[in-house]
Amino acid sequence: MPPSKNPAQEPHWYIIPARILLITFLMTLLSFAVSLLLSIVGIVITARLRGLHPNMTMAYRHIAFPVAVAIAAIAFISASVMEIRHHRQTKALAQIERISRV
Repeated sequence: MPPSKNPAQEPHWYIIPARILLITFLMTLLSFAVSLLLSIVGIVITARLRGLHPNMTMAYRHIAFPVAVAIAAIAFISASVMEIRHHRQTKALAQIERISRV
């Protein structure tokens, strides 16, 4: 097999924290939005069934925010594991390619 024209570059470690924080932020934002929507719908339906005025602050304080915090922790841990694994794999593949060229 002929050598590739674009040699693999050594991965940079300083990109890992930026990608982890970006993924964590996006997952937190998405989980907050979805949990807020579902909690507002649930509170409105419950209030209609009981004949009460819906208290929307419960949707923010007691449902959406704790769910978003929990998802943020899970996203941070899983993104860290995946990015570190990807960094190690890319580093190993770049080293194998460098050795095979010699």
